[in-house]
Amino acid sequence: MKKIILVHGWGGDSSDEGWFGYLRKELEEKGFEVKAWDMPNTNYPRIGEWVNFLKEKLPNPDKDTYFIGHSIGCQTIMRYLEALDENKEVGGCVFVAGWFNLLEETYENDEEREIAKPWIEKKINYEKVKSHTNNFTAIFSDNDPFVPLVDIDLFKERLGAKTILESDKGHFDNSEYPVILNEILKITDK
Repeated sequence: MKKIILVHGWGGDSSDEGWFGYLRKELEEKGFEVKAWDMPNTNYPRIGEWVNFLKEKLPNPDKDTYFIGHSIGCQTIMRYLEALDENKEVGGCVFVAGWFNLLEETYENDEEREIAKPWIEKKINYEKVKSHTNNFTAIFSDNDPFVPLVDIDLFKERLGAKTILESDKGHFDNSEYPVILNEILKITDK
């Protein structure tokens, strides 16, 4: 059975509110097993904590394992893949509002800037990430208040990702985005 792993963003959770619930329902109806967990310390995400948590929950992914990440969850997935044993392969990833940089308006205070800093500055070995799959799609919005549009090109350059720019979707914080469902169905061949 093909598995979909949903990884929420900074300050989020695994509940069925928003588009996680929409995706879970649609994907389960199509025969997928869908998993999502509350990442630790969601308001103060730390790379090591989030990656290790995902490794504990998913120690043995395989070609039938697919990931959908939102915002900082996209980096968590990349860093998880980077840390996998070299013989592991996964099916692919759909990144939604993922980022390598953040707009200055993102930060409400210095504490948020400090939380984001390691995520922005700690390098990722993209060759290692790509050694586990070459199946990446990254979805962005033209009016995301946090993610600079330059990151679209970075997803192409660094991962060879297929990129999609949606209009007027903000940071993808609402309930239904058929584009996410359609893209995961494409990469899973369903």
